[in-house]
Amino acid sequence: MPEKMVNKEAHDNGVIIRRCDLLSPFAQELIAALNAELARRYPEEGANYFRLDPHEVAEGNGAFLIALRDDEPIGCGAVRRIGERSGELKRMYVAPAARGLGVGRALLQALEVEAQALGLNRLLLETGIRQQEALGLYRQAGFTEIPTYGEYVGSPLSICFAKTITNHP
Repeated sequence: MPEKMVNKEAHDNGVIIRRCDLLSPFAQELIAALNAELARRYPEEGANYFRLDPHEVAEGNGAFLIALRDDEPIGCGAVRRIGERSGELKRMYVAPAARGLGVGRALLQALEVEAQALGLNRLLLETGIRQQEALGLYRQAGFTEIPTYGEYVGSPLSICFAKTITNHP
């Protein structure tokens, strides 16, 4: 099991979603796989995959989640606070062999729960124009396209989305 995991879990179709330390071996393995895939999809000079720092997903600021199946890491995603009531989804990834099984949707739902626990009511995200699976997932989950923001302004490879989330009692 990954180091420094907390006891928050969600079970669905044999998949377990847990908080995980961003510097854990499982997290680093998934991020490396994500970066390799992005490098293949976006080989252009200047394509930037943007970073995520451990303090941004530390308790009270955000969360980094991993999806496991049979104790193997198959996906990840993060939420980080970017304002008093807004957050940003980062580093969403599902391993190719696990795609189509609902892992991305489960991660997205778990990240929304984490965002609500942080008191956030609006989520933003950026994805690339060549990631049709991600575009479909976000639209299906109720995210709507917005103008590029922050470090993505001026990027012809970026599409940004936002969603208002509500806290449930």
